[in-house]
Amino acid sequence: MPDPTSAAGRLRARRRPRRQAAVGGPITTGDSGRIGAGVGLKQPHVEHALASRDSTLWFEVHTENYMVAGGPRLAQLRKIREVFPVSLHGVGGSLGGPATPDPRHLSAVRRLVDEFEPVLVSEHAVWSSANGIWFADLLPLPRTGDALRQLVEGVDRYQEAIGRHILIENPTNYLPFVSEMDEPAFLNEVALRTGCGLLLDVNNVYLSARNCGLDPEWYVRSLPADRIEEIHIAGFEADENLGESLLIDTHAAPVSEAVWNLLDVALAHFGPRPVLLERDGKLPPFETLMEERRLAAAALSRHRTSSERAIA
Repeated sequence: MPDPTSAAGRLRARRRPRRQAAVGGPITTGDSGRIGAGVGLKQPHVEHALASRDSTLWFEVHTENYMVAGGPRLAQLRKIREVFPVSLHGVGGSLGGPATPDPRHLSAVRRLVDEFEPVLVSEHAVWSSANGIWFADLLPLPRTGDALRQLVEGVDRYQEAIGRHILIENPTNYLPFVSEMDEPAFLNEVALRTGCGLLLDVNNVYLSARNCGLDPEWYVRSLPADRIEEIHIAGFEADENLGESLLIDTHAAPVSEAVWNLLDVALAHFGPRPVLLERDGKLPPFETLMEERRLAAAALSRHRTSSERAIA
């Protein structure tokens, strides 16, 4: 038994038991009950999405886009939710900011959670506001003890407000930090203390690795499989001034071959997980997006077959 006065003992004493989601768990869609690949839902694609007959499809929406009292946007989401599983992905929680999440923001999230019963709820392990000022970016945190405690407090407040556990997503890093712990250890410690799950964005891992000189496969394999509940893939672009020496997380391009390869590494390490294809800019036609999404579904199928063979 660890000495409670030691650093390790104090760390264990602060860890909380993992909370279970009130609604959710692994996403299973279709008659087979198997995990499907999803896409981020954008307004120009709503009618095409409603016309889809793919029983394995699910959609993610940005939570803040639906914090309205009524109107066509909510009506469209209600139609989507009647047919498909939906997840909520927040970008405005500022979980690691100097202040805890805004109670009005949390109340609005709770209303959406109660109405739509999303299969997953996620946010970012970042900060994006301070002293009433909001920044147009998701800013990574210094991985220090103080930042860890602030993020833990933010996640706790968020989960308590909405009545279920959430997933937190790893950020994109553009510059290396002088930190007290590496990012996988930092995120895992937040999960241990709060009971939240982890959303692994493999595009963010790849960009952080390229921009900051990390090994992306080391990063993926450093995360605990039992905490990973969803995986994101997306496209990036080179900085218009610095070129390939600085890669930007734009979500405005097709997924690169390097990110597809890293997805394979992740699925081999963690086993099949819900995979979500993000595209936020330079939207292609819906069918083009679905072709790219089918590549993610094929990757899931390959690794599901491998897992089944291993079990047999």
